[in-house]
Amino acid sequence: MVRDYLIIGAGPAGLQLAALLERDGRDYLVLEQGSGPGTFFTRFPRHRRLISINKVNTGYKDPELALRMDWNSLLTDDPELLFTRYSERYFPHADDLVRYFGDFARRSGVRAEYGVRVTRVLRDGDGFLVRDDTDRTWRARRLVVATGVGLPHIPDIPGIEHTEQYADFDTDPASFTNQRVLVLGKGNSAFETADALMEKAAVIHVAGPHSVKMAWTTHFVGHLRAVNNNFLDSYQLKSQNAVLDGTVERIERRAGGYRVLFRYARTTERLRELHYDRIVVCTGFRFDASLFDAGCRPDLVIDGRFPAQTSAYESVNVPGLYFAGTLTQQRDFKRSTNGFIHGFRYGARALHRILGARYHATPWPSRTLPAAPEAVADALVERVNRSSGLWQQFGYLGDVVTVHDDHALYQEEVPLDYVTDGHLGPAAHRFVIDLEYGPGHDHADPFDVTVPRVRENDPEHAMDSTYLHPVVRHYRDGTLAGTHHLAENLDNDWDIPSVHRRPLAAFVKACLD
Repeated sequence: MVRDYLIIGAGPAGLQLAALLERDGRDYLVLEQGSGPGTFFTRFPRHRRLISINKVNTGYKDPELALRMDWNSLLTDDPELLFTRYSERYFPHADDLVRYFGDFARRSGVRAEYGVRVTRVLRDGDGFLVRDDTDRTWRARRLVVATGVGLPHIPDIPGIEHTEQYADFDTDPASFTNQRVLVLGKGNSAFETADALMEKAAVIHVAGPHSVKMAWTTHFVGHLRAVNNNFLDSYQLKSQNAVLDGTVERIERRAGGYRVLFRYARTTERLRELHYDRIVVCTGFRFDASLFDAGCRPDLVIDGRFPAQTSAYESVNVPGLYFAGTLTQQRDFKRSTNGFIHGFRYGARALHRILGARYHATPWPSRTLPAAPEAVADALVERVNRSSGLWQQFGYLGDVVTVHDDHALYQEEVPLDYVTDGHLGPAAHRFVIDLEYGPGHDHADPFDVTVPRVRENDPEHAMDSTYLHPVVRHYRDGTLAGTHHLAENLDNDWDIPSVHRRPLAAFVKACLD
C-alpha cells in the first residue's frame, strides 16, 4: 500500500498536521517511536517546568485573541481541546502537556502507529520507503518529518566525552551537594539546570563563547527567559556563582573531578586553569539525518543542525520530503517562532494548505472583497487586530490581498517568503501585512526610560517604531513598490480611524492609482 503521506513523529507538529489531514479526509499515517503522543515531553525539559506561557485569564471573549496568550494549545475547532483546560499555571508542568496531546490525538481521530522506531528512509521511485527496527516497511508519495531535534549538539572540545549531558544527567540537586559545577551553554536549558542546582552546589559557573541574550531584549523567546534567569542575580550579587564569557579549550578527567583550560573572551590573558567536580553540557540539539539513505539525505545548514528548506517547508535537494515543527526554525532561525509550539502550529497549518494546493487542487483558502481602497484597508486592519497567527509568527506569516480589476482576493497566514517566491502566482497589485519589530529592537534596553522612542499613535513617525506594529507592503507585478507602517499602540489596538484606518486607505489608493 502506498499512502499519500507518511508523517514521522507524533509530537505537537505531527499531531497538528495529522489532525488537519484527518479533517480533510486525506490518506496519511503517523509513525511514532514512543508509546504515545508527545513522548519528548515525558523527558524534557529535565526539570519539568515549561517556559511556554499558559495565560488562562486574558479578558478576551474571542478565542482567536485568547490564542495570543496560549502557547501550548494546538489549532482545532473543538473548544474543549484547549490546553488552558488542563492547567491554570502560567508555566505549566510538562506532564500536563503530555496528557493534553494524548487527548488531542484521540479526539481528533489521528491515525498513528506507536512503538515504531524508524531506522531507514529510502527513495522508492518518486516516493519514499520507510523501514523500522523490526524490518517492517511503509511506502508513501510524500514524507513529512516532524521528529524535532533529537540529537545533542556537542561542541568540538577535546575531552567533552567525559562530561554529563543535559539529556541524561542526574537532575537530583542533592547529588551536587557542596560541589563545584561547570554548566556549558548559555541557553534556557543551561540556566534551568544552574537554577535548579543553586540550593545544593557550592559553586556554579555557566560558560559559553557568546554573551547571554535576554528574550526581553531580542524578542526571541528561545533566548534566556526571565523564569530561568535567577542565576544571574546570584552572580551579580556575589554569591559564589559566575557567568564566564569564553571558550573551553580542553577538558581533562582527573581523580575526583575535572581540569578545564578556559580562554576568556575580550581579554589577552593566558589560558585559565579551572577545576570542577561535575560538568554538565547544555548546548542544545540537532537534527538526526542518519536515518536517510544517501539517495534521499537532506542537505543540512546552520552548523549541520537543521535540514535546509524552501519557503514551502520542502527539502531543497529531496523533492517530496517536507518538514514540520521545530525543524522549520531553519526558515526563521532566532528571529521568529517556528521553533516553538505557539509558532509552528501555524506553520503546520500553512504546510497543510501548501500540500492541498500542490497535490489536491485545493487553492489557498480565500475570500473576496470589493477592490475599493477603503475595503482593502478595513479588511487588513480587522485581521491584524484579531489574528493569533500573525501575532505569534511575527515577521514570518502575513495576510495577502491580491487586487484585480473588480474585486480583491484575501488570503490568510501565508509565509512571507512563499509569497515573494511567487507561489501565489502573478499579480499586478498585491498587498501583504504582517507584524514586525523595528530595526535595532534587539539591541535597545527595553527598560531604559532615557532612550528616546516614537510616540504612541503617531502615524507621522510610525516607520521609526521599534515596538511590534503592523507593516503593509505593496508589490507591483511581484516587485516591492511601497511600504506603509501602522503606528504602534500600547494595547496593540491598531484600529483608530484617524491614526490607522484612513492613512492605510490613502496608501492603498495611492498604490492602485
